[in-house]
Amino acid sequence: MEFPRRKDGPAATTRQAGNAAEDRALAYLRAGGLQLLARNYRTPGRGGGEIDLIMRDAAGTVVFVEVRQRASRDFGGAAASVSPAKQRRIVFAARHYLLHHGAPPPCRFDVVSVEADGVQWLRAAFDAAA
Repeated sequence: MEFPRRKDGPAATTRQAGNAAEDRALAYLRAGGLQLLARNYRTPGRGGGEIDLIMRDAAGTVVFVEVRQRASRDFGGAAASVSPAKQRRIVFAARHYLLHHGAPPPCRFDVVSVEADGVQWLRAAFDAAA
């Protein structure tokens, strides 16, 4: 996988690389039949959470997606980097999102791992009990 390069230097910023990984994950999920509802949803205030992508599948399930990027699978790869603390912040943000969007539909939490050798989509990677 090639990371984006800045015009004035050799490597992209962390934010640029993260945005490129999210773009790649979004294209992959859309090809898999999901529809984008929101991107980079954040809860207000300090200590809240963020959800990289909020999608809906063909059956109407709302899918909260954490996108993780790593250059290699060393130390468990990108998917292994979604810690229990990170899962709790994502669940918190998902609950906040659902409070402001009517009756809660079926939901799940997926992780999309973007690594040098490709994209891996882990459906139902964790649950709200995290």
